[in-house]
Amino acid sequence: MLLKLAALGAIGYAGYKYYEKNHSKAAFADNQGDASVRDAGPTTMRDKPTREWTQADEESDESFPASDPPANY
Repeated sequence: MLLKLAALGAIGYAGYKYYEKNHSKAAFADNQGDASVRDAGPTTMRDKPTREWTQADEESDESFPASDPPANY
């Protein structure tokens, strides 16, 4: 039982390291360079929006990660 648990832990650790290596900047577009915070807007996203980008989407993206709503809410 202990050997199975150790093997499962090793597989989990290897999977985590693989994921960490290949997905370190998941939300960043290529034009963001080495930034630690993504600029606001759909052009800076890795995956383009599937629907039209609205003013509310823009304001929400600009305020993230702040908890306050936009001033014109």
